[in-house]
Amino acid sequence: MADDGLPRVVGVVALGGVIGSLARYGLAEAFPHSVGEFPWATFGTNVLGCFAIGVLLARITPRSHPLLRPFLGTGILGGFTTFSTFAVDTEQLLHVHLLVAFAYYFGTVVAALLAAFIGEWTGHRR
Repeated sequence: MADDGLPRVVGVVALGGVIGSLARYGLAEAFPHSVGEFPWATFGTNVLGCFAIGVLLARITPRSHPLLRPFLGTGILGGFTTFSTFAVDTEQLLHVHLLVAFAYYFGTVVAALLAAFIGEWTGHRR
C-alpha cells in the first residue's frame, strides 16, 4: 500500500533542496577559489550547515508539523551542505598541495562534527 503523504514529502524535500542548493551556489560564487587554494566557501557551507542541522534536530519535536523536518533538514540543509564538492575539492588539492588537502579534509570533518554538537547544544538551550 502506498503512503498517501509521500508525494507531499517528496515535494517539500525537492523545494527545500532547490532553496539550499541555490544558497550554496550563491556562496560558492561570492567566495570563489582556484585549484590549489583552500576552498573556504565549501568549508564554511558544510560547517554552517552542520551547525544548523544540530539546532534543527534539537528543536524539532513530535508536535512539530510533519513536513518541517523533511523540508528544512533533508531539503534545505541537505541541498545546502555538499559532500560531493568536499570530495572533489580534496581530490584536487591532493594533486597540488598535499598539506592543504589534509588540513582541508580533517579540518572540515572536525569542524563539522564540532559545529553539529554545538548546534545541538544551542538548540536545547531555551
